[in-house]
Amino acid sequence: MRTTATELPVEYGSSERQIVVVVGAGPAGLVTCKSLLEAATPDYPFEPIILEQEDNIGGTFRYRSYENSNLVSSKQLTSFSDFRLPLDHPDHLTLDEYNEYMRDYADHFRLWPRIHLQTKVINISRDADRGGHIVTYVRRLTPGAEWETSPRTIRATYVAICSGLHVIPSVPTIPGIEYVTKPETKRKDSAVEPAVFHSFEYKSRSQLSGRRIMILGTGETGMDLAYEAAKAGATEVVLCTRAGFLSFPKALNDFEVLGFKFESDRPVPIDTLITNLAETAYVHPWVAASHIRWFISDFVIKRVLWILTGTQAGCNQWVGELEPDRLGRAYVFLNKSHKAMPYINRLYRNRPSSLDHLSRYIDPPEDSPPQTEFAVDLAPFPTRFLPSGRAVFPSSARKDAQRMQARDVRPDTVIFATGYRQEFGFLDAAGGYATPAEADVRNIVRAGDESVAFIGFVRPGVGAIPPIAEMQAFFWITLLKGQVRTPLPPPHYHLLVKETARIKYGVDHSTYVSTLAKDIGAAPGLWELWWEYGTHVLVCYCFGAAFTVFYRLFGPFRSPLAPKIIQTEIWDTITRRGVLGNVLMGVIPMAFYLTLNFAAYAAETLWRLAGDPGASSRYTHRTM
Repeated sequence: MRTTATELPVEYGSSERQIVVVVGAGPAGLVTCKSLLEAATPDYPFEPIILEQEDNIGGTFRYRSYENSNLVSSKQLTSFSDFRLPLDHPDHLTLDEYNEYMRDYADHFRLWPRIHLQTKVINISRDADRGGHIVTYVRRLTPGAEWETSPRTIRATYVAICSGLHVIPSVPTIPGIEYVTKPETKRKDSAVEPAVFHSFEYKSRSQLSGRRIMILGTGETGMDLAYEAAKAGATEVVLCTRAGFLSFPKALNDFEVLGFKFESDRPVPIDTLITNLAETAYVHPWVAASHIRWFISDFVIKRVLWILTGTQAGCNQWVGELEPDRLGRAYVFLNKSHKAMPYINRLYRNRPSSLDHLSRYIDPPEDSPPQTEFAVDLAPFPTRFLPSGRAVFPSSARKDAQRMQARDVRPDTVIFATGYRQEFGFLDAAGGYATPAEADVRNIVRAGDESVAFIGFVRPGVGAIPPIAEMQAFFWITLLKGQVRTPLPPPHYHLLVKETARIKYGVDHSTYVSTLAKDIGAAPGLWELWWEYGTHVLVCYCFGAAFTVFYRLFGPFRSPLAPKIIQTEIWDTITRRGVLGNVLMGVIPMAFYLTLNFAAYAAETLWRLAGDPGASSRYTHRTM
């Protein structure tokens, strides 16, 4: 039965229990709570409790969801390591399905008594008398009711902040935006009321029907909204991008090469394609520091895309391309909401039909009703709106900008799909608390203040936050127990951004989670992997992506469920690529990167022999 606790403890015992306050009941908060419970020992008597201000669990996945929304990350990657979905379940869940998955997770691991809903943290301060932290909160009895006026407190040994990246809407200032909703800008033949709102307020297609819509932002939400607007019967859709995007489908679809059609009833999720051996595991530090793996894979992928689709900007992406110095895995978040691309491409696709006979990528089929002539206009962000309601676009050499200069765009609906910002007003200013940007130990804690962790505050270029949050929880717990391997090697997992970049918390999923696994002693060696689990698991580890379940074969969070999951579900993702796919995306890259890493090891050895005896001791321990 799903019930939550009604009373919270007010103090912690110095030896009997260590209260851990977890702020937020999204996936990061749930997996942190569960991991703490399982890691508790007499020496570390963790007692986690979750404080959640909403009336249900799920966080962003529940309260930022909308009609027809789906996860763009696969179930194989997104599911927690020891609580999996059925093998025959579709690869990509709806948000409703994922919310039910989280409720089942809380059921299975008996988390409900530790979850306190409608409990809002308003202050976290240092406990000067007893050490630890004083967490101040308020509650309400029913959804929508006023918060109680008398705050309560709880003393905690540790605090895990899992409140999420996507909570407070970010709304840029655009001069004249108020003209969009002025009565005089409304068309006389239109029955719609002009509107300006952030995407978190969008819930259903009925909000888009019959409107002239401008969407600001080409992240996955913006692309979803462009598609939904087209399907809703919007009269005009203009999708505005700051500097371009990198579009890929969430699963590889069908394609043809020299008349041979490669198709599958179960397309392979894009986030399961990156292999482990020599690209994530067994990488020499010099190779890791240079990021050469990312640059090489980008080079190859661009050429393959050109052959298959005629463009290198993205997968069958003919407009909205990024600047050349930002185009690739090392720089940006992959946009896996691909449904709107056929509508966007219609105005720009210019591949000669003769090349389509050589190779052709086949976009996923549209759902009904089809709109074969409708197009979504791509545009730069408007600089301002005139009193007439007309949008003014900046001059640029971009082809979409050139086209929009001649357009008279007067939207009656503007939607800010401009993301979210992070604020931590509940952290007492006098306490000297860090923020996620200041968490210099694996982006989780600040050195010297390990009692406060930020879980779920990095974003992968290709991947998912929930499994990253699970690995972060593992790292933090191991750190609290003093079992993390030191010294920590340099963090070579961050996406490469300029100092002026708006988002600086991007990471390469595979590199980041494997780094954490090495730090806590959970990354398996090939020999010990084969010796204990056999060839089947070894092959899965080499050819599979950096699934968290691999890091539960050894180390402090070893699970008896891991081998079976790997031999069934993970094996299925590998075999679905087919022989050709595994040769092209597995054998060839692994052979190349093994050669590259071997060369680095050889160069290091020669360097050491030539007179730098400290080189080996500085690097060798970082490579496994």
